[in-house]
Amino acid sequence: MLKINFDKKDSGLKILCLGAHADDIEIGCGGTILRLIESYSGLEFKWVVFSSGEVREREARQSAEQFLTGAGKHEVDILSFKDGFLPYNGGEIKNYFEQLKLNFSPDIIFTHYKNDYHQDHRLISELTWNTFRDHLILEYEIVKYDGDLGQPNFFVHLSENYVDKKINLITGMFVSQQNKPWFGEDTFKSIMRIRGVESNAPEKYAEAFYVRKLTI
Repeated sequence: MLKINFDKKDSGLKILCLGAHADDIEIGCGGTILRLIESYSGLEFKWVVFSSGEVREREARQSAEQFLTGAGKHEVDILSFKDGFLPYNGGEIKNYFEQLKLNFSPDIIFTHYKNDYHQDHRLISELTWNTFRDHLILEYEIVKYDGDLGQPNFFVHLSENYVDKKINLITGMFVSQQNKPWFGEDTFKSIMRIRGVESNAPEKYAEAFYVRKLTI
């Protein structure tokens, strides 16, 4: 099986992380981000969250800073579009994407899964593909009530240390979400365990992504 090498090196890679809501990036690809930062030096991150309020913005900024500790360089944008209404602000969000393309040319993009049932998630995925045409785009997944998980085709194996750190940061940073029935260690850990089984992960856990196009 062909594998992407995570050995330490000076990479200079630019990574764009896109999330519709304050905790999406962390839930979808937080473990992968932690592993990338520990494995590569010289990484540059652009981290964008599209929906927030006063409390959610504060949580999102604190969480991003924790997840990006050790990165060579990073910039965090927390926008204030209304949760659940992103498609109705499509023109403004499209303009943001066009400006983003002019100012940041990523090597890897993390974004939402194209078949996610949440309308905000789907819009961000669609605009990612509309805007970036020559980039490696990894679509992450979010477990939810809608039951929209698919069959991913790209896996990042994680040790239990990455899994525990990811979960501890998410549950510790996003206090405003702790009353929601889906928000908890068992939810986050179970999907990583399932994806670990599917990809024969040596340390049992993995995050999974959907890749439409990959050039080697």
